[in-house]
Amino acid sequence: MSQPNVFVIGATHHIAPIAVREKLTLNPEQSAALQQELAAIAGLKEFTVLSTCNRIEIYGVAATGDVAGAVQDVFCRRQRFAREEFEQFRLELRNQSAVGHLLEVAAGLDSQMVGETEIFGQVKDAYAAAQARGATGAVLNRIFQKAFQSAKMARTQTGITEGQISVANVAVELAANIFGNLDKTRVLLLGAGDIGEKTAKAFRSRGAGSLVVASRRMERAMELASELNATAMPFGQHEAHLSQFDIVVGSTAAPDTVVSAAATRAAMKKRPARPLFFIDLALPRDIDPAVAALENVFLYNLDDLAKIAAENLAARQAEITKCRTLLGTRAATLWQHVEPKLNGASPGAPGATYEPGRQPSP
Repeated sequence: MSQPNVFVIGATHHIAPIAVREKLTLNPEQSAALQQELAAIAGLKEFTVLSTCNRIEIYGVAATGDVAGAVQDVFCRRQRFAREEFEQFRLELRNQSAVGHLLEVAAGLDSQMVGETEIFGQVKDAYAAAQARGATGAVLNRIFQKAFQSAKMARTQTGITEGQISVANVAVELAANIFGNLDKTRVLLLGAGDIGEKTAKAFRSRGAGSLVVASRRMERAMELASELNATAMPFGQHEAHLSQFDIVVGSTAAPDTVVSAAATRAAMKKRPARPLFFIDLALPRDIDPAVAALENVFLYNLDDLAKIAAENLAARQAEITKCRTLLGTRAATLWQHVEPKLNGASPGAPGATYEPGRQPSP
């Protein structure tokens, strides 16, 4: 394919397991460095990088068909990930298929937890960052604006978000299966980010006995603890006090595990008759996977929770199909408008800018 094209290249939860995704995920510094390198690729006219716990995707407008390969090479080299291995898990789509994929991602249709709404904000943030860097132009501006509009339409015209099964709700149900009534359980939240906060609130709503928040930012831990009627604990003390807790939720942004198998083994010697339940919502993972081999210890990560949630999709299948059809139709219409613009697309080219709450015209 030598002509100009729109593409997306990356890896998602559909094929790449969590052990692979944690090697590919980007922290803010890594993302900024990658984007600086991408900007230097000849023939890459526009680009946006989307990195979440379930996907790393680079959307681009290419002058020729081989540009996506150059993007892949830069990404793999920066992540120290073999190109041959990456290609085993690679997502690569072009033109209308790439556009349709973005619409489904923004609407939550491609998420592990189908219908979740957090991804909408993550896509908006990724686009806003690319726009601020001058990395978008007429083509991606239009595509992303239409993705936001289509996502909102999907939520209002279909029941895609009805009966939504969230990570937090699945985690709480699992804990209830292990402990029964949660009113005597002690919950430790590691990290005070959005997903951890939602999970902590879910435990609170189900009557968890006590909740302790530990974050590297003590000020944030105290703030969240106040909101949840909980207690804040210095982050460095969490392993020493592990035996005091029944449920541990990992949701930090740490580059490595923060709970070791050795600390867990020591904790279980002090509570051999009572289970210890780990919910690892972080990527890279917070909990050493080796803890799962310890007696009376239960460990669930993001992929485990998603598998459980998938079992509940049957009742929502009709709405999922309706949503996919709606988005497919809009992607086809959008592509008809975008395709003629490809030859003239360039970074910073004239094009409407996204404004929150503004509905762009077709």
